[in-house]
Amino acid sequence: MASSTQQTLLSPAELAYLHASLSLTPPIRPDGRRPTQFRPMTAETGILPGTNGSARVCFSDGTEAIVGVKAELEKTADPFGRRRGTDGELGVRIRRGGGEDEEEGGAGSENTTGEGRNEWLEMTVEIPGLRDDDASTIFLARMLSEALLADGEFAKKLYINRRFHWKLYLDILLISPPLSYPLPLLSLTTHLALLATRVPRLKSEGDEDPMFDDDWQAAPYLYPRDPRNGSRGDAISSRPPITLLVIAVGGNIIFDPAKEELAVAESALAVSVGEAGRMQGESGGAGGDGMDVDAEGGGRRERELRLLSVRTIDPPSRLTPPGVPNSENPGTNVSAPGKTAASAVSAPSAAANGHGAQEGVWRPPLGGTKLAVLQSMIAKVLEKGGVADEVLDGLEGVDIG
Repeated sequence: MASSTQQTLLSPAELAYLHASLSLTPPIRPDGRRPTQFRPMTAETGILPGTNGSARVCFSDGTEAIVGVKAELEKTADPFGRRRGTDGELGVRIRRGGGEDEEEGGAGSENTTGEGRNEWLEMTVEIPGLRDDDASTIFLARMLSEALLADGEFAKKLYINRRFHWKLYLDILLISPPLSYPLPLLSLTTHLALLATRVPRLKSEGDEDPMFDDDWQAAPYLYPRDPRNGSRGDAISSRPPITLLVIAVGGNIIFDPAKEELAVAESALAVSVGEAGRMQGESGGAGGDGMDVDAEGGGRRERELRLLSVRTIDPPSRLTPPGVPNSENPGTNVSAPGKTAASAVSAPSAAANGHGAQEGVWRPPLGGTKLAVLQSMIAKVLEKGGVADEVLDGLEGVDIG
């Protein structure tokens, strides 16, 4: 469970008012956004020279992040269980179901599956005012890398041959102080940086020592384009995942929460989704020749989303002080008829334990999140035409170059 340690200096009365506003139908957010509306942002790619890919994203509240991607050629270490044969080739002995041993990967065998390894990706997150080994930065890096490596397809993109691979370094820098939990901002910036990442074009073949083309304009993208779609936003055959932050307040599900909204959140989830592919809609020609037509014609391909990872975020609302109603405050109600100071003092202790909640009095959330709430939050992310689709559509409009 990741923790959002950002503390908001709000009194119990302010927390109670904010919680009541977010519990309305529809909820009233402090910045006037809808429950599923993201903060406006500006984005650009290719801003860092000397990198294989880079991107910068800035939200409307001033938070800004930069991601740089650097690829380095690395020799693949011999995996555990492999051994060298008499011809010098690597081989691995695999026991089949019938109990017979077979040799694979040796001379005469072609291991061109392109399987990758998770250690070929190294990701670091830097936040102003926090150490590199701080728990918050480590959790952020783990959540971002977990979503990226969840389906196993990303590591395959780094495979060159059985002897060499690309080692990818992702340096994620939050330039401004975190005004809210920075996970969505870092995820969207990483998404664009990976889309803009290129690696030199390979000229050698097989298991030879890699030789590359010096022409950078001929370098292929890490996420290749589909030439049939030209320069359109959906010309990319696959895309990196994105991670969205979702909170539940009352009976409402709210996306991209601000710092003040996290302070009253009853539960928070980091949901990572990726594209499982796109279904072909109605084609413009007879027989369904697979050609896309404009959206006005109803032939735009529909995006299929798949769930990659889910992480619970411990919201700072659990660490906020509880409010005390006037009826239980010994300083304001000790002189009431038939009430002693001892009985008045015992009431706040019960309120501090979360019992006797009253309307208009702030009580920090206790315990875990119900399974039905988690399921509804995940379903809200994955629904067609929902928030995840809107965010991916917006990122498609960014010029990758």
